[in-house]
Amino acid sequence: MNANGQGDRARLDQWMAQRVLQVEEALQSLLVGSEVEPVALHSAIRWAALGAGKRIRACMVYAAAHACHRTPDLALQQALNRAACAVELIHAYSLIHDDLPCMDDDPVRRGRPATHVQFGEAIALLAGDAMQPLAFEWLSEMPVAPALVVQAVRTLAAAIGSQGMAGGQAVDLLSTGQVLDQEALAQMHAKKTGSLLSASAQLGAIVVGASSQQRAALRAYSEAIGLAFQVVDDVLDATADSAQLGKTAGKDAQAEKATYVGLLGVDGAKSLAQDLHRSANDAIVTFGRHGEYLRALADFIVQRSY
Repeated sequence: MNANGQGDRARLDQWMAQRVLQVEEALQSLLVGSEVEPVALHSAIRWAALGAGKRIRACMVYAAAHACHRTPDLALQQALNRAACAVELIHAYSLIHDDLPCMDDDPVRRGRPATHVQFGEAIALLAGDAMQPLAFEWLSEMPVAPALVVQAVRTLAAAIGSQGMAGGQAVDLLSTGQVLDQEALAQMHAKKTGSLLSASAQLGAIVVGASSQQRAALRAYSEAIGLAFQVVDDVLDATADSAQLGKTAGKDAQAEKATYVGLLGVDGAKSLAQDLHRSANDAIVTFGRHGEYLRALADFIVQRSY
């Protein structure tokens, strides 16, 4: 990489770090304090939502808005913060539930005790239950046109319901011990993982009033990179250790779950991730330089080692 390329990489890394800090500060402000009753519930919510995580979905909100050629004013920035916090809260709630003994039964999340280990299963379950409606409360408060609020709420709701994230998790559980072909595996992960990433990009576009052509490009990009995210996750689960992952390594193989590594092998899964990476970048060529942060996110997702 030449000096100019290194400078671009550093600048984009700095942008991501700034967005992570931005959403963390917004979450700190929006979440109910842990001293408010019921203390255990609010403490569990803050435990799950704050202080850890790569904030890829939040960054996707901001990157999509930037790609649509809009420089947000104060009101739009507040709306983007709420949208970014909403998708992070939904993601955090899904991790709480995924880690429960009745689901993936994982005692570690993001390098520390999972919420149900720290607070007990009942409080963890209730924390997840409370986080989901809170995310929609934040979307409803965005200072944008009411029609855009409705679009945002509908987009996120569709992404996490029975035809989205929850449905994908159900298929994952029900297919344990079975062999899925590549098409069925892609459909499962498009719901389980890709749907929330896609919604994140769409929320950024909705807030800034993007055109239908821009939203279509973002949809194609996020569908490709959302699947790549899961492929890389499968590779890391098979090749990284628990300290690197921040969660228990090797759980998928132990649970006999359908994975891309199981279907294609490590090298085949890595090759598929690279193909999806190229497809994602091809989808946003029309954004030109405004798509730089989307490309940076795609690079981060495919090249990450933890």
